[in-house]
Amino acid sequence: MLIFLGCRRELEERAGTMSAETANGPTEDQVEILEYNFNKVHKRPDPTTLCLIAAEAGLSEEETQKWFNKRLAEWRRSEGLPSECRSVTD
Repeated sequence: MLIFLGCRRELEERAGTMSAETANGPTEDQVEILEYNFNKVHKRPDPTTLCLIAAEAGLSEEETQKWFNKRLAEWRRSEGLPSECRSVTD
């Protein structure tokens, strides 16, 4: 839990230094970090991992979670699965 709180503090400190591009969506460098974590680490990161990814990318946790949700839906569609998680019997 200590890491999580420290991470949140770091994000709050960075919030004042985010570029205008972040307000319009992640930059290429941020997308590279997000894609790497999506493909190599986990498609559904836990809250602590999400916080660390957000800090690394210089995004808020909310922006990072939204990106992962959209990317997961895109990945599921590309795999021929429904875009939202459902029961296997649906």
